[in-house]
Amino acid sequence: MNPELSNFAARLRGQISSESREGREVGEVKPFPSQPSCSSRDIFEKEFPKLALELFALQFKHNAAYRKICAARKLTPETVAHWTQIPVVPTAAFKELELTSLAPVERTAVFHSSGTTEQKPSRHFHCPESLAVYEASLWEWFQANCDVALADCELICLTPSPSQVPQSSLVHMFDTVWQKISGGASVPASRSPFIGKLDKDGAWTLNFEAALSALSANAKLKTQNSIVILGTAFSFVHLLDVLVESNLRLELPAGSRVLETGGYKNRSRSLPKAELHTLITERLGVPRENILCEYGMSELSSQAYDFEVGSQKSEIRSFHFPPWARAQIISPETNIEVAEGETGLIRIFDLANVFSVAAIQTEDLGVKRGDGFELIGRAQLAEPRGCSLMTA
Repeated sequence: MNPELSNFAARLRGQISSESREGREVGEVKPFPSQPSCSSRDIFEKEFPKLALELFALQFKHNAAYRKICAARKLTPETVAHWTQIPVVPTAAFKELELTSLAPVERTAVFHSSGTTEQKPSRHFHCPESLAVYEASLWEWFQANCDVALADCELICLTPSPSQVPQSSLVHMFDTVWQKISGGASVPASRSPFIGKLDKDGAWTLNFEAALSALSANAKLKTQNSIVILGTAFSFVHLLDVLVESNLRLELPAGSRVLETGGYKNRSRSLPKAELHTLITERLGVPRENILCEYGMSELSSQAYDFEVGSQKSEIRSFHFPPWARAQIISPETNIEVAEGETGLIRIFDLANVFSVAAIQTEDLGVKRGDGFELIGRAQLAEPRGCSLMTA
């Protein structure tokens, strides 16, 4: 394993997790920079530009495929002076190139994009160290946005299990949340939170009997722990259709949460997001303010979550990445950032992508909303894929 990248990964992981840890063990790698009086957000706000340039130099040095892209654009660590000048890689490049600093023998996992079966998937290679950063990133930001006592909640995942879909970054994320909530202890298969399954063609579907059993276990439902349901939009449509057909309305315990992500392409009927959330409230009893949306993709190691913009309730939902990532909305005509309220392509700089490429150009359209964005959908002529289905 490359010691320079390993050191950066350890430092980053330590800083990401610093707010949730009461102390540090002797000999543990110190976070950067050493400012224990500052919050993680304050430190990243101040240090992100320097860290991004440091990581760019390391990735230019150790990622051969990325170095060729940068050299072709005549952009090197010597010529790039600001993090916004770091060469970005389109998500489509992950289909054709091995954009990784990991040698083949070091790759212990790979995440694939979730487009249609006819498409060649993107490949994001991982090792234990990169997965440790990925899991630290997803857990800290999930906790910050889910806003519920996770240790006391029940988890339900409307996806197949990790053993069924080991190359799904979304399922790995859900499994990481489950492992954190359960304390990492070994639990019987009967207690698994995953109630999805694969059909004969490999498409994701639901075990509706298990879903209804988990959601309406007994008449004491309102006195039980809060329930957190994680799933794709199309899985929620499948579940809600069954509830409507069965004329069932559930009332999940107070404080329950829903996280929806992914989308509809070839997997269910499509619903506008507002309509989907209305049905969730009507059929599961989860109020609108407890429904969270996630934006992520296999090429990233961090996720964005949304909330309503401004002090007044509105239909505008703005996605925000954690402090160790940045999103820009870029004009495809000028390749520069658009003004507030304007539409462009979403570009992401993710420090947690230590062993691959930190600067990613997506094919998704967004509207600039402060330091976040309102998600619009896929750019025209872009291939449909899993992350494009988070727009509904």
